Amino acid sequence: MVKQQKREEEVDFSTSLSEVWRLLTGKEREILRNSSFIQHFKRNELIYCEGEEPKDMMCLLKGKVKIFKDGVGGRSQIIRMIKPIQYFGYRASFAQEDYLTNASAFEASTVCMIPMVVVRDLIKGNSDLAMFFIRQLSVDLGIADERTVNLTQKHIRGRLAESLLFLKDSYGLEEDGATLSIYLAREDLANLSNMTTSNAIRTLSTFVAEHIIALDGRKIKLIDEDRLRKISRMG
Repeated sequence: MVKQQKREEEVDFSTSLSEVWRLLTGKEREILRNSSFIQHFKRNELIYCEGEEPKDMMCLLKGKVKIFKDGVGGRSQIIRMIKPIQYFGYRASFAQEDYLTNASAFEASTVCMIPMVVVRDLIKGNSDLAMFFIRQLSVDLGIADERTVNLTQKHIRGRLAESLLFLKDSYGLEEDGATLSIYLAREDLANLSNMTTSNAIRTLSTFVAEHIIALDGRKIKLIDEDRLRKISRMG
């Protein structure tokens, strides 16, 4: 089991947890403030592991987190990428099962940990909060369904194009308006796109030759986003 050192810190819940915060009464906000705590994770540090009992709902305050599952032959599949301010790690608790995936910090990250026993108690007395989580789970399920089809039916070019657009939509662009605001190793990009690392490298090189993207180490610059979207649609 992964154990992390708790660090008690002040956090501005009214801004960092605003989606949930506005649904709570004054008393519920005080309960949330008194029961939650902040943890810091280094780059590549595990946040939770497959098979562990889920005890906390998590909200990413700063950084980037990947949700992944180890597959056959030691290959990993990145299921989701978490961005601030998103909640994660609670589905397994609602399903009354252990974690089916792993989560790790893609870069140095700050996470707010909220005990699930507190979350469940709040939901029991707050129907608006319950609907919030029903909506979140429904959205996540829809995204998962779409990605399952795309990753199994699209060709390699379509899968990689979709992953690059997914990263752009999730994390945005740097000040130049073209470079993805996340730097992935080729292995991580391959795991996100359901392909081997060699295929990811080869396809990236093809996109560069076709002047669709430009590469500078782990930096990826989108040169022709319209064409990238066309490749993603065509599959």
